[in-house]
Amino acid sequence: MSGHSKFHNIRLRKGKADAQRGALFTKLSKEIIVAVRSGSPDPEANYRLKVAVEKARESNMPQENIKRAIARASGQADAAQIEELRYEGYGPHGLAVVVDAATDNRNRTAAELRFVFSKHGGSLGESGSVGWMFDPVGILDVDPKGRSEEGLTEDVLVDGVEDLEFDASGSTVYTRPAALASARDALRDRGVAVSDAFLGMRPRTKLDLHGTALSQALAFLEALDDHEDVQRMFSNLDLSDAAVAEALA
Repeated sequence: MSGHSKFHNIRLRKGKADAQRGALFTKLSKEIIVAVRSGSPDPEANYRLKVAVEKARESNMPQENIKRAIARASGQADAAQIEELRYEGYGPHGLAVVVDAATDNRNRTAAELRFVFSKHGGSLGESGSVGWMFDPVGILDVDPKGRSEEGLTEDVLVDGVEDLEFDASGSTVYTRPAALASARDALRDRGVAVSDAFLGMRPRTKLDLHGTALSQALAFLEALDDHEDVQRMFSNLDLSDAAVAEALA
C-alpha cells in the first residue's frame, strides 16, 4: 500500500489525523495558493486548483477562506511569496523519505525539517539523495465503498492506470503522471469515490520494519506530517496488513 495513503489511514484509525483544524486549513490554503500560481485562478481552467478547492470544501474549509487564498495568490491581497520545495533524506533505520513542502521562508523550513530528521535519528540529504529510489506517478486515493478487490480492480481499469493497491478502508490507484486528470475523471464517471488526486512518488522497493523500529519510523513520519509547511511526504516504509495491525495494537 502507498506509504502516503496507508500512513494516513493509520493516523485516522488512531484519531491522529490533523488534530488542529487551523493547521489543516493552513495546508489547504497553501495548496490553493501554489495551484493558482502554477496556472490560472479559475478552477475550471486549472485542474490542480480545481482538485485543491474540492479537497478544501470536503474538509469543511469556509468558502471565504478559499476565496481569500485565491485572492492572495492572484496578487489581489498582500501575502508573502509561497514557494514549493522538495526535501529528501533518511529517517530512522534507513527509511527513505521525500517531502514536498510549501513555505514563505525556505531557510526556516529547511532548518526545522533538519531538526525533525536529526531528532528521530535521521538526516536531511541533498537533492537526489533518495529520489532515485522512487518513481514519479499519479496517485488517486479512492474509497472502495464495499467493493471487493476484484470488483474495484475492474472499475479502475481505465486508460492511464498502472496499478491498484487495495485496502478496504482506503485504496490507492497509480497512474502515469500525464494521465492523472483523465484517470480521475474516468473513475468518477464509473462511480468510484476519489478523495484526492496528486502527483507523487512511489518507492521501487520497500523497507520492512517491525516492533520498536516500526514505532520509531511511524513517530518520525507523524512528526513530519505535523509540520505546517509539509504538504505531502512519500516513504519506502512497507505497511503490509500485518505491519498496520502491529502499529495499531
